[in-house]
Amino acid sequence: MPTLPIISRFLDYIDGERNFSPHTVRSDSADLVQVARYLAAEPTEELTANDLPGEDEFDCGRIERAVLATQPLDIRGFLAMMRNSGYSKSTVARKLASLRSFYKYMVRVGTIEASPVSVVRTPRQDRRLPKFLDVQQITALLSAPDTATLLGARDRAILETIYSAGLRISELTGLNIEDIELGEVLRIRGKGRKERLVPLGAKALAAIYAYIEFRKAELGVEPRGALFVNRFGKRLTDRSIRRKFDRYLLEAGIDIHMSPHVLRHSFATHMLNAGADLRSVQEMLGHENLSTTQIYTHVTSRHLKEIYDRAHPLATRAGA
Repeated sequence: MPTLPIISRFLDYIDGERNFSPHTVRSDSADLVQVARYLAAEPTEELTANDLPGEDEFDCGRIERAVLATQPLDIRGFLAMMRNSGYSKSTVARKLASLRSFYKYMVRVGTIEASPVSVVRTPRQDRRLPKFLDVQQITALLSAPDTATLLGARDRAILETIYSAGLRISELTGLNIEDIELGEVLRIRGKGRKERLVPLGAKALAAIYAYIEFRKAELGVEPRGALFVNRFGKRLTDRSIRRKFDRYLLEAGIDIHMSPHVLRHSFATHMLNAGADLRSVQEMLGHENLSTTQIYTHVTSRHLKEIYDRAHPLATRAGA
């Protein structure tokens, strides 16, 4: 579907003025286009995402007018359509957040008087504890790449860096060689393109420098620009890293139904288990709100309770 002009202007705003990440811009674009497709459909109680019309089935001018005239009842109908389609609560919440941001912008620039989303509550989320790997699993995973090859050395450096600095995958792929500050910290461009400095462990640094030297020897030139590149010298994508990660999970004998983000979860969990304070972990993760980081305290509390139950002579409950 061709992006509606009012949606295009909003995407230009969050990209150019708000400096949102490319991933967020793409996500918001997909969400808003889906809303436009919903407004083009005949609403029924059984409507699902599969029933929404395609780009050749409606008039973009009419749909743009519908977007401008959207009412809270339309937003609630869109939420019902997502429930019919089996979307998870987290996906519904994300799409609703995209709508809030879009209509808030429309009010700010004077296109509409009030946001139709302002009176719609976000569905309550199930509080799920993040998955993480234990130290033994981390060790097995980091040892999986064959560091005798250039690509193996690169993959070892990738895994070490994510775990050592608690990076998001988008932050990792955006790294440049010059982002290694003073040989001991990384300059990270996080969400909203906000920069932060994160300490890097000795093993991760050693893996990165070994990979850089390997690149220099193989290519015969001093590496510059993107830190992690493919065999053609192009910056690695999120997707290629996820494929590699699946392979190394399998080789390490770990549950393959995990994403590279589990290394970020493991970083935070292991730091807190070892006594790091919550504020420091928040800064290293680049969380804007402390409440986002606090989810890891639930993981560490559960871990401590398990240790207590195993170790304390009077911990066993009656009938346990």
